[in-house]
Amino acid sequence: MAASLRAAVVSLFFILLQFVLILNLQTDNIYVPIGQERYSEEEGYHYNPEGPLVLCEYLPEEFIGCEEPTDHDGNLTARDELGYGCVKWGGQKYDEVEKTKVVCRVLDYIECFGNRTFFKDGVPCIKYTGHYFVVTLIYSVLLGFLGIDRFCLGHTGTAVGKLMTLGGVGIWWIVDIILLVTGQLLPEDGSNWMPNY
Repeated sequence: MAASLRAAVVSLFFILLQFVLILNLQTDNIYVPIGQERYSEEEGYHYNPEGPLVLCEYLPEEFIGCEEPTDHDGNLTARDELGYGCVKWGGQKYDEVEKTKVVCRVLDYIECFGNRTFFKDGVPCIKYTGHYFVVTLIYSVLLGFLGIDRFCLGHTGTAVGKLMTLGGVGIWWIVDIILLVTGQLLPEDGSNWMPNY
């Protein structure tokens, strides 16, 4: 009889525990830390950081579509009036690369909390136009005396001069290899080298 009484007490304990857990899950008084409260006029309720929805601006890049950075082509006044955009493109070092913000939109059928169109800050002003460093270096070493490397980079005027002088009788050819390796000879359009993935 003592064993059946123990079994009844244990089962009653587990029933009460399940009942308490169910009541706790159904309460609306979820603790939201100070400073993390957000209200959305579209949805009409406050943001709950412990809820199922993520803030739209926190979604990963796979779920948003962003516009290309605005090109101001060196015009500081236009960038200051708009408040964002790129004045200068590219750079060899991280510190040289200008950063801007772009307009992003959440993709259809993705649920999130807040505005579905927002600004994403910290986007680097880098563009790629299909110039590979290794390919250009090979062109420079093998066919640099004909100016092929400069033709590929878009430096057409100097490429014709290099072609006519056969690489400046070899001097210009070697100087261009050195300039290319040290990062001084870059694509004419200001784009960066394509990453080798």
